[in-house]
Amino acid sequence: MPSNPSKTAPEQIILGIDPGTTIMGYGVIRVRGKQVELVEMGALHLTKYKDHAVKLKRIFDRCAALIETHAPDHLAVEAPFFGKNVQSMLKLGRAQGVALAAALSRDIPVSEYAPRKVKQAITGSGAASKEQVAAMVARTLASLPLTPAQRAMLTSAGFDTTDDVLEIRPVALSKELSISRKDAVALLTLVRAYTQDSGDSC
Repeated sequence: MPSNPSKTAPEQIILGIDPGTTIMGYGVIRVRGKQVELVEMGALHLTKYKDHAVKLKRIFDRCAALIETHAPDHLAVEAPFFGKNVQSMLKLGRAQGVALAAALSRDIPVSEYAPRKVKQAITGSGAASKEQVAAMVARTLASLPLTPAQRAMLTSAGFDTTDDVLEIRPVALSKELSISRKDAVALLTLVRAYTQDSGDSC
């Protein structure tokens, strides 16, 4: 009689960091075999800090706090990429380095993933748009067995579960969060998909 994989598979806690000096996104999942459970997700908003060094300290402190709370077995972070804006690349590289330092100082293994590799893993195409990635992530999150507390966590992170979210326009959200219109469209795609799938059960 085959064994139950949920009983024999080792459990792993993975902390994912999307570094940035304007907004740092993070997520924590628990993995056992093929079962995935969302533990925590959120974002660290850094626009109110003008000093770049202060932003880096906030990133380090939040990563350290997440590590202290969840004791992850692994840290996953977006790998550096090459762009035309040198200053932006330097700032992003520092943010990535601070996140890595927080994990390595606690002997937590780290892995870096190129954006194209992440898109390939999520959607099947390394050239997928942010909207396509957001929609697929939304479907994955909506399919997870979320508890009421986790659904509340999604709401507090900006994933509104009321019909009001359907009336939000990308331009307004872009101005409100100080993000690009493209990023606002991607975020709204994720919010709407989550709302349509799970809003009635919250």
